Amino acid sequence: MAGLLLITALLLFSPMISLAFSPETPTDQRLLVLLDDLAIKSSHSLFFKSLTDRGYQLDFKLAHDPKLALQRYGEYLYDGLILFAPSADRLGGALDLPAVLDFVDSGHDLILAADTTASDLIRDIAAECGVDFDEDPAALVVDHTSYAISKTDTDHTLIVSDDVIDSNVILGDKKLEAPVLFRGIAHSLNPSNSLVLKILSASPSAYSANPKAELSSPPVLIGSSISLVSVVQARNNARILISGSLDLFSNKYMKSKVKRFGSSTEYAKSGNEQFVSELCKWVFHERGHLKAVNVKHHKIGENVEPAMYRITDHMEYSVEIYEWTGKDWRPYVADDVQVQFYMMSPYVLKTLSHNKKGLYYTSFQVPDVYGVFQFKIEYQRLGYTSLSLSKQIPVRPFRHNEYERFIISAYPYYGGAFSMMTGFFIFGLVFLYHK
Repeated sequence: MAGLLLITALLLFSPMISLAFSPETPTDQRLLVLLDDLAIKSSHSLFFKSLTDRGYQLDFKLAHDPKLALQRYGEYLYDGLILFAPSADRLGGALDLPAVLDFVDSGHDLILAADTTASDLIRDIAAECGVDFDEDPAALVVDHTSYAISKTDTDHTLIVSDDVIDSNVILGDKKLEAPVLFRGIAHSLNPSNSLVLKILSASPSAYSANPKAELSSPPVLIGSSISLVSVVQARNNARILISGSLDLFSNKYMKSKVKRFGSSTEYAKSGNEQFVSELCKWVFHERGHLKAVNVKHHKIGENVEPAMYRITDHMEYSVEIYEWTGKDWRPYVADDVQVQFYMMSPYVLKTLSHNKKGLYYTSFQVPDVYGVFQFKIEYQRLGYTSLSLSKQIPVRPFRHNEYERFIISAYPYYGGAFSMMTGFFIFGLVFLYHK
């Protein structure tokens, strides 16, 4: 009976395990989507369809579902989490703030969308990721010069923005075809967190305030310091997307025509679909994911990696670096990859050459210092996963029988010794035989 149960469990979980991402296929596959209301599934269907068309498996559940769980028997059931439940003050089942943070700390990805109903739980998750939403629960981003012309928007809270980060790896090679529509709450980046990036910014004339109330004091968040959409890439390469608007992902905003106030150009379709789609490709590791393989080092003229080097040896170092495209690995080409030969501090720092086929290489002379060194590559570039490689190798001094018999730099000492002997011999002859 126990064997039958074990076989049944393996059959049930084997599809789930096969869908999970791996070092060979790092793109997320199975996503948990938590919703405030199942109506969001239809109102945001274009966004969800774009994910399923690219091969993602979406599991839709209500945020207060009592059976919610991210892991079972110590194994995570999902590769990513989409949290479209801004008003959820608590999550069901085994999910809470520590569980979500542990999910990210274990290397998994997160998309979080908020709005004016954002609960303390959603705000706390964002704050832990380095993003602080406006404390006023009724505040919206207002812009009286860069707003979309609309019959229903009289408060100028339906704003238009095309101020996006200049990064092809995050937003793709193709420029935004139309501005992005946004209606939601503002957030700022925690200055103590260097990992969070502003992706979509408000215009210099924007501010965050309650549009239904008169301003009694200057707004705290104003101008381009307001972030509308931000991302975080953690040190473990987990990626997080935080948006101040749930409507940003909606069918309505993706299909809407856009005409900015003061502009004669009217776009037949907003840039929301392109913006969201390209950004999610990066969040779920379809772009910008690097791996390093085949790290090698050896003496020049040899092919075997030695157990240790001798001071002043001439050596070669090489590594292969590839980038994941969402379907396969392709050679990564860059001119800023460096290797350090390190002991307490770098004794050698070399920029690696490459053959444009993924192979990076260099050669250098081992310094005239013995001890335990490391080959280190610490590669961090905007939008790409970080590479941290280290390999330890000892460096020994010359053995007693490896020194040259006569060292050129010691010739003065040799000359001094022989001149002393010659002088003593002449002095002895003179002293003994001279009268």
